[in-house]
Amino acid sequence: MFHSFFPSPKYFAMSGVLWAIVCIALWHVELKQWEDLLGVSTLLDWNPTRVWLYEYTALCYGAFALFWLRFSKHKWAKWSVAGSAVIVFVTWFQVQLDVMINEWFGAFYDMIQDALAEPGAVNASDYYSKLATFLKIAMVSIITTVVITFFTSHYVFRWRTAMNDHYVALWPKIRHIEGASQRIQEDTMAFARIMETLGSRFIDAVMTLLAFLPILWGLSSFVTELPVIGEVPQALVFVAIIWSVIGTALLGLAGWRLPGLEFRNQRVEAAFRKELVLGEDNKDRARPLKLSELYKNVRKNYFRLYLNYLYFNVVRYSYLQAGVILPYIALGPTIVSAGVTLGVMQQILRAFQRVENSFQFLVMSWTTIVELMSIYKRLAAFERAIAGDQQAAIEFEAEKPATI
Repeated sequence: MFHSFFPSPKYFAMSGVLWAIVCIALWHVELKQWEDLLGVSTLLDWNPTRVWLYEYTALCYGAFALFWLRFSKHKWAKWSVAGSAVIVFVTWFQVQLDVMINEWFGAFYDMIQDALAEPGAVNASDYYSKLATFLKIAMVSIITTVVITFFTSHYVFRWRTAMNDHYVALWPKIRHIEGASQRIQEDTMAFARIMETLGSRFIDAVMTLLAFLPILWGLSSFVTELPVIGEVPQALVFVAIIWSVIGTALLGLAGWRLPGLEFRNQRVEAAFRKELVLGEDNKDRARPLKLSELYKNVRKNYFRLYLNYLYFNVVRYSYLQAGVILPYIALGPTIVSAGVTLGVMQQILRAFQRVENSFQFLVMSWTTIVELMSIYKRLAAFERAIAGDQQAAIEFEAEKPATI
């Protein structure tokens, strides 16, 4: 799954994390004080410090990609290494645009508050100029999103192609493994599809957390008290972390059976499908009684899956709906005491939502993660079977007593 596309996957991932830590440390220790070495800010009339941050980050990603491209002889290195660097950098840039929009909301709603409090306090040119600023940021965000979505689709398809080429090259050896054709065609396709969405969301969640947690930390200075609890340092960060941990624990507890059920679901479906295929060429196969028995297994597993999703969804949707009103509850004492302006309140709400959603990545993506775990288990068993482990054959996994 990973060796076919990435050069030394473990070392690649570990080096990426370590290099990120080094670059972040260098930025905060020394390089943050520098300003736009290339002079781009002068040409575009942008903030020199922010432009230098973009330049520095691009240089860091570029250096990492060049190192691996130079020392790796992997066939897919250009896509896996350079492509990964592009996707992560552009995702980070999109988060920076979101930070700019959050700042814009603060200034804009403060302007609205002034305009509604006193006629003529805000002139029309300032009002429309503020709206134009939003449109500029939004346009850059739209273009960036469209381009990176297109690129990511090609990136993930290359990953699927790498897996496909790897398995197909072994076809004379693996053609007798039960479900080999399904692993190569269906599971690699599903793996690529899920990685395109889930992988992008995970990177976005990490980048958003890194960008908005310091912002929420700063905005927490406006909120010194929580309902019932009383005074709490950095109250908003405290609430976001605790609420996200509770949600992740609840959803993990409610959905822990789902990966196994999804995995078994693939097996019973494969057994039913295999008998039908064999019946096309052999009149002694796919008899009604045999098909009825196999379909009974399909139905039993689906009904068990539906039941587990029933209480899982009760927990998930209850938690998500309660989360909508949570920041307003946390801000209750501050709003009642007129401790913030309308603009600051909007900044707090948006920053809190971004941090909360980042912490809730597992909560929001649990069903997709379950599907990915099921696919991973099937492909991992397939690869063990290729390596000669006969007990790893998916279709012959020992039956276990079903529990609900």
